[in-house]
Amino acid sequence: MAKYKSDFLNVLDERGFIHQISDPHGLDEAAAKGPITAYVGYDATATSLHIGNLISVTMLYWLQQTGGRPIALMGGGTSMVGDPSFRDDQRKLLSMEAIETNIASIKRIFGRILSFGDGPNDGIMANNADWLMKLNYVEFLRDVGRHFSVNRMLTFDSVKLRLDREQSLSFLEFNYMIMQGYDFVELNKRYGCTLQMGGSDQWGNIINGVDLGHKMGTPQLYCVTTPLLTTASGAKMGKTANGAVWLNGDLFSPYDFWQYWRNTEDADVERFLKIFTRLPLDEIRRLAALGGSEINDAKKILATEATAIVHGREAAEAAAETARQTFEAGVTSDNLPTIEIPAAELEAGIGVLGAFVKAGLAASNSDVRRQVSGGGVKVNDAVVNDEKAKLTTDDLSGGVIKLSLGKKKHVLIRPV
Repeated sequence: MAKYKSDFLNVLDERGFIHQISDPHGLDEAAAKGPITAYVGYDATATSLHIGNLISVTMLYWLQQTGGRPIALMGGGTSMVGDPSFRDDQRKLLSMEAIETNIASIKRIFGRILSFGDGPNDGIMANNADWLMKLNYVEFLRDVGRHFSVNRMLTFDSVKLRLDREQSLSFLEFNYMIMQGYDFVELNKRYGCTLQMGGSDQWGNIINGVDLGHKMGTPQLYCVTTPLLTTASGAKMGKTANGAVWLNGDLFSPYDFWQYWRNTEDADVERFLKIFTRLPLDEIRRLAALGGSEINDAKKILATEATAIVHGREAAEAAAETARQTFEAGVTSDNLPTIEIPAAELEAGIGVLGAFVKAGLAASNSDVRRQVSGGGVKVNDAVVNDEKAKLTTDDLSGGVIKLSLGKKKHVLIRPV
C-alpha cells in the first residue's frame, strides 16, 4: 500500500530520496491536490556540478514526471558570498564574470534532464542575482533581517561545527542563510513555488526560508532533504582518488563516468539503481537479486543508464562498448590510444614509472612518482600505491594493459 497520497512523494520515498520533510502530511495533501512548484538552488562555485548534485537534479526530474513544475535556481547572487555550511574556512570569493562563466557551463546538464518551456509543467531556469543584486541594504535589513534570530542561527549544525572548531565565521558568510531564505520567499512571489529540496546539510538553511515565508505572509512553504549518500564501505559518495566526479564531460569524461558506476560495490547496486536511473522498480529488484558474477551485469546496466542521463545515450553506449572491447573482447577500442611494446620486454617486467613515461602520460619518472603518492596512477583501473611496481604479462586483461593518469588520460599497452 502506498505510503503517501501523492505520486510525487511516493516516487521519492520508494526510490530512497527522502531524509526529512518539514510537514509530511501538509506537503502530501498539497501535492495530491494539484501540481506543485519546487526548486533546488545551485551555487556557481565551479564550472560543473558534481555527482552529489545529481541527486537533487533527479528529484526535480521526478517532480516534473509526476506533474509538478521544477525550478533550477542558479546562485548568481549567493555565489558572491559562498555557502559556509560545514566548511572550516571561507570559500574563495569569485568575481561576477567568473560566476557568469560557471553558470553558463553548469546549465548544460539541465537540458538533458528537465524539459524547459512556457507550459504549466515546463521547467524554469532562474538566477537569484536578478533580485539579490538589486536589494537596498538598509531596506533588506529592516524588511527581512529582522525576522532572523541570531540565537537560533547559532544552533544550526552548519554553524556550530565551525564555531566549535574555533574557526572564524565572517559576517559575510553569516548572511548567506538570510539570502537563501529570501530566495524561497521571492520564488514563491514570482512563481508560486512552495517547496525547496536539497541535501540534508541544507536543512537549517531551508527551514529558515520556510519560517521566513510564514513571517512575511506567503502560503505554507515546505522542504524535503535527501540523505547524505555514502557507499556500503562508509566512503563519501562521489569522490575518487583524484577528486570529485564532475557531471561535465570536459572535467570527467563519459568513459570515466561510466567506469565510476561500473566499480560500484555489490551492496550499493540496488540503492544506486533506484536513485540514479529511471528503470522500473520491478526491474531494479530483479537486477539487485542477481548473485555471484552476474551482479556485474547489473553494474554495467547501472553505469550505462546513469551515463545516458548525464551524457546522452550515444555517449553511454560508446563508453560501455569501449569497456567491453578493452576488458572483455580483447580488441583495441577506437576511443583509447594504444602503444605497442615487445612481448619479451613485458615478460621481463617493465617498471610502472617508465611505462607511463613511454606511454606519453608523463614527462619523467619523477612526474609519475608524484602522481603515485597522490593516488592518481591506475593500472587496469586499480590504484597503484607502489612506485617500484612492475608490469608483466600477468597484468594483461583481454590482451592489453590499461594505464590511467588522473581523470582523463588513458593509454592501452599491447604486447607485439
